[in-house]
Amino acid sequence: MLQSRYTHVIWDFNGTVLDDMQAGLESVNDMLAARNLPVLNGVDAMREVFGFPVRDYYLRLGFDFEKESYDDVLAPCWVEGYLSRGSLMRIFPAVFPVVAAFRRAGLHQSVLSASEKAMLEQQLAERGGTGLFDEIWGTDSIYAHGKLELARLWRETHPEARAVMLGDTTHDAETAACLGADCILIAAGYHSRQRLLACGVPVVDTLEECLPYVLAESFRI
Repeated sequence: MLQSRYTHVIWDFNGTVLDDMQAGLESVNDMLAARNLPVLNGVDAMREVFGFPVRDYYLRLGFDFEKESYDDVLAPCWVEGYLSRGSLMRIFPAVFPVVAAFRRAGLHQSVLSASEKAMLEQQLAERGGTGLFDEIWGTDSIYAHGKLELARLWRETHPEARAVMLGDTTHDAETAACLGADCILIAAGYHSRQRLLACGVPVVDTLEECLPYVLAESFRI
């Protein structure tokens, strides 16, 4: 059996497990165009402005909450457009062998996401991912305020865990710090490599590159 210094791997979902950037981009661009606001010129442009809480991202894009409520209008509108583009979403192919490698090493694997838990479970089920992870930690709403409170609850549930978090945004580095966990960021999701490098944690280009970091017992981040 492969050895690791960790007992738990915590996965971010959107942009780390699920490749859904194009669906997210098209949904927000539809909303921007409908309000005569400048649209984002591709996924790379989105990577430079996206962030948590998502309501702040919307403000950066030019949405006016005095005209339209984030909770009542904008967030539901985005979710509707996003879910209608399910054909554009896939589980990153590397997730399956990487999860299997961690499982062989005896590591417990959780998803920790700012997305609604029911949505996470449905998106996994529709793409052959049911049972892929030991636990799914999601929120009870669609508003994507962030996951720091979830991180605190996860740590209370796993007080002795030696954990590493895999993510794709600076918020994942913040979440890992809240967890008291190490962090590896993958520059294939919602934030650019340049933004990720500012976090001071390892940044890789592919999920496969996480394997030696996680499975090498002598490695120290």
